[in-house]
Amino acid sequence: MDPSLGEQHVLRCHLCKAFVPIMHCDVCQIHLCKACVGDHLSDESKDHKVVPINKRESAPTCSKHLSKQCIIYCEQCDIPICVHCISSGEHEQHKKVDILKSFEKKKEVLQRDLEELEKSIFPKYQDISSYFRVQKADLNEQSQKLRTEVKEHGGYWHRVIHAITKQLTSDIDEMKSKYFAILHKEGNNINRIISEITHIIADLKTLLESNDVSLIFSYGSRNAEFNTLPSVQKFALPSFKPQKIDKIQIYHQFGSLIMSNEYGSTINFQASPSSCQDMLVSKTKRVITNIETEFGEINRLYSVCCKSDQEVWTSSDDHFMRLFSLQGELVKSIESKSGNKPNDIAITKKGYLAYIDDSNHTLNIVKEPRIKEIRLRRWRPHGVCTTSSGDLLVIMDSDNNRESKVVRYCISKGKEKQSVQFDTNGQPLYSSGDIKHINENKNEDICVSICWAGAVVVVSREGKYRFTYNGPSTTATRSFNPYGITTDSQGRILTTDCDNHSIHILDQDGQFLRYIDNCGLCFPYGLCVDTKDNLFVAEWKSGMVKKIQNYMFPPC
Repeated sequence: MDPSLGEQHVLRCHLCKAFVPIMHCDVCQIHLCKACVGDHLSDESKDHKVVPINKRESAPTCSKHLSKQCIIYCEQCDIPICVHCISSGEHEQHKKVDILKSFEKKKEVLQRDLEELEKSIFPKYQDISSYFRVQKADLNEQSQKLRTEVKEHGGYWHRVIHAITKQLTSDIDEMKSKYFAILHKEGNNINRIISEITHIIADLKTLLESNDVSLIFSYGSRNAEFNTLPSVQKFALPSFKPQKIDKIQIYHQFGSLIMSNEYGSTINFQASPSSCQDMLVSKTKRVITNIETEFGEINRLYSVCCKSDQEVWTSSDDHFMRLFSLQGELVKSIESKSGNKPNDIAITKKGYLAYIDDSNHTLNIVKEPRIKEIRLRRWRPHGVCTTSSGDLLVIMDSDNNRESKVVRYCISKGKEKQSVQFDTNGQPLYSSGDIKHINENKNEDICVSICWAGAVVVVSREGKYRFTYNGPSTTATRSFNPYGITTDSQGRILTTDCDNHSIHILDQDGQFLRYIDNCGLCFPYGLCVDTKDNLFVAEWKSGMVKKIQNYMFPPC
């Protein structure tokens, strides 16, 4: 043995400490002399592996002398070394220890690291990760709550403006009625006097032609009475003086997002008027264009859908679907395959006309000169719409009027892809035996209007129930019977309230925004929106299609 190792570096048996070991247990990582091997193996708690010390698995190979195993650990160089390294004198003045002792110390360090990682560090990182997940969930919940609060406040402003408008128009109507009553009363009095004068004129003409002395002498003149003309009042309604809208003031008055920073100071996130400047400048007034069609009293108009921004398809009481230009010119007409009335129409993503035939229980796609038919068997379709994915959605009732559902169809295969009928509690989403229409929103929500139930029912793309709109609370005394339904590029939902000659506008979460009820609408039925968010309204009774630009703004 190299004398430089000294007595402290002589390998000893780990059990008796007396003899030089010739064996090694790879499992327990201890040296054994020949006499102690039997005692060590008698411990049956472990499956020992005793090998000659020069063949132990734990001894690493020297990095400089690859054929040699390391037997000593140089603490100064922090590396294991072999006999040749020791003989070279390179580590002569360095502190050297038994490699197994160093190994045990290293294992103790590993054990401490493991315990610290498992018991202290890792749980802390898990807590941070869990905190992030909770934070994300909280942020999502808070953002939804904030969005709802802002939208509800916006809806409240719309309702306030609507109430003010309604009050002012009501005041005008009341003044008009009051003045009309006075004019009616005074007019009746004037008409009575005119009647009396007319009779007197006739009597005087008779007297002048007569020679009856007694009648002439009995005449009494009333000209003095009639010469005193009644006072005539001039009635005038007040003028309307609109206040200039200060957009900056409106932004401040509407409200802002407020939070405190780490120093306790309050930070305001005020909406910027410039963020909506383009909309405020370009869409300042509503424009209405009437498109004359050949429909009317005899042939009622029901549905309208945009083929392009320049042409619209329509369907009515007869078995033809007609394409009109915005100037009211008939471009094309297509007869239904069965000769029945089309109940609703839509334009597919590829530009084909689709229609439903409830009498024939079919969904039809027009690919001229052919019409492809998808049979619905024991279900009667009510409404159809195209989707962003290119599918068709159909709202339908069973033949016995006991069930109602929405079905998604793949156009190319003519196969059913999805059926939406019940909520998570197994309750029907849609009432059956009713007039229904359907449309898909920007967020892929499925929106269904149910006329007699007075409801708009909205579910997610997956068919999960979201909300039902039954009309704004401000109109609880007035019936709500929705017919046509459509959506725009902002995710707003629009539905016709035919009997009340108006259109309801909701946001994508079902909050009422405003009415369109001052455009001279007369029994609005079908609805559609073009790529520029121009609204087209099919009037059921007049047969007219109205194009409304900037429908979120007041009329000019």
